[in-house]
Amino acid sequence: MTIRIPTRNFRPLSRRRFLTTAAATGISTIAMPYLSRAADRPLVTHGVQSGDVSTDGGVVWARTDRPAQMLVEVSTTESFKSVRKLPPIAALPESDFTAKMLVDNLPGGQDIFYRVKFRDLSHTDVESEPVAGRFRTAPTDKRDVSFVWGGDVAGQGWGINADDGGMFTFSAMRKNKPDFFIHSGDTIYADGLIPSEVKLADGKTWKNLTIPEKAKVAETLDEFRAAHKYNFLDENVRAFNAEVPIFVQWDDHEVTNNWSASKDLPAAYKERNIALLAARAQRAFHDMYPMRESIVEPGRIYRTLSYGPHLDVFMLDERSYRGPNGPNLQTEYGPDAYFIGPEQMQWLKRALLNSRATWKVIASDMPLSLIVYDDATNKKGSEAFAQGDGPPRGRELEIAEILRFIKTAPIQNTVWLTADVHYTAAHYYDPNKAQFQEFEPFWEFVSGPLHAGTFGPNELDNTFGPEVRFIKAPGLDKQNLPPSAGMQFFGHVKIEGATGQMTVTLRDRADVALWSTTLDPKLA
Repeated sequence: MTIRIPTRNFRPLSRRRFLTTAAATGISTIAMPYLSRAADRPLVTHGVQSGDVSTDGGVVWARTDRPAQMLVEVSTTESFKSVRKLPPIAALPESDFTAKMLVDNLPGGQDIFYRVKFRDLSHTDVESEPVAGRFRTAPTDKRDVSFVWGGDVAGQGWGINADDGGMFTFSAMRKNKPDFFIHSGDTIYADGLIPSEVKLADGKTWKNLTIPEKAKVAETLDEFRAAHKYNFLDENVRAFNAEVPIFVQWDDHEVTNNWSASKDLPAAYKERNIALLAARAQRAFHDMYPMRESIVEPGRIYRTLSYGPHLDVFMLDERSYRGPNGPNLQTEYGPDAYFIGPEQMQWLKRALLNSRATWKVIASDMPLSLIVYDDATNKKGSEAFAQGDGPPRGRELEIAEILRFIKTAPIQNTVWLTADVHYTAAHYYDPNKAQFQEFEPFWEFVSGPLHAGTFGPNELDNTFGPEVRFIKAPGLDKQNLPPSAGMQFFGHVKIEGATGQMTVTLRDRADVALWSTTLDPKLA
């Protein structure tokens, strides 16, 4: 559940006024009470997270092991010398003992330190040990901003292997000290089993940490939740989550591979209703991440996240509103060609038009011009936007409409970020090389996997004139490489406050910069 903390004054706070307010209300660090049941205290079971950070707040998340109240304190100093103590909220079985709180009325451009503990509802004198985290609110001025992005975690049976350093890419991302992280989807592989061992091509053995729920495909609400909690067992992930806010979206593997409303589930599933399966998956997804929840459409994932004068991020949902994964060769737009759907299309146009940020980053969980088949073995059906060379057809009609709108509005400085295909690439879109030419040139950057099998490269569709400026993929003769092969990728973006220049760098899990480009913003 999400509780919004009411405030009397919604003006952005300075750090000084934040501390003055805390002092005036008599808030100070509270000593841990005597624990009469110290041997049976609640636990913070999977670390802490923050997310959807803005200039004046963000969402804080944690999970415990029993019915309890989540207690949150925030401060502008790591010592918690002066704190603001927030009203408690309940963590109950209905949400798998998770709780998330929208903490607002914070000062902009400020490091915010928070700590979370839980109070046992049956024994209110018993509290957990506190767990601390931090995030930085979005700036109100044009300072430097940096963030990382990527997707695809715990896929193809590659789970947490202590001998390989665990989910090591999260440690590499953390070293860059980003302001936030865009998770581009496939946060879990609900359809992917985690075996105890996997034999590698070189004769060595990959050894996974296992849990009972990952011995089968996820079908129940508890099994979907367990898949998310599995990733939080990794110490790299927990350390990253405690320091870097997440902007999260979903893709197919949060439910099952290549799911759409027309999905024919494999024999491994006893639950045959794809709509019910997706509903359970969506509930687990919202339980497990610190998202701001929509009161207009509960469960909605697409949203705008503003991070200061230089940056707005538009998070898309390319699963919930799509039509069937059929041939998608229609020349006229209709329900079978929906991918993000009419309502989300209108939202995106309005949001882009209303944006005053220097850069408009469109976070798409699937790439625009890489062909992804619904049936990869027989190269049939459409899973992504791309329908093959030629003029726009099927789902490509939505991209054509968005690109045309961006040109005619006009809207400047749009960049597309994505993952999904399990390799990294930089694509430059040139209307002079395209079948559809009613758009201005733009970039799309692809990154991932963060911790999954490495695949690719995919076929490229010429409809919108993409040119590959960089690619790193294993080659078609070496598919599903394990994380230990080193081909795990993430992207890093830095926007310089003084000039507004955006530098995009594609990196591997050793934090090696593979390729980089600097983009100059167009000024109105």
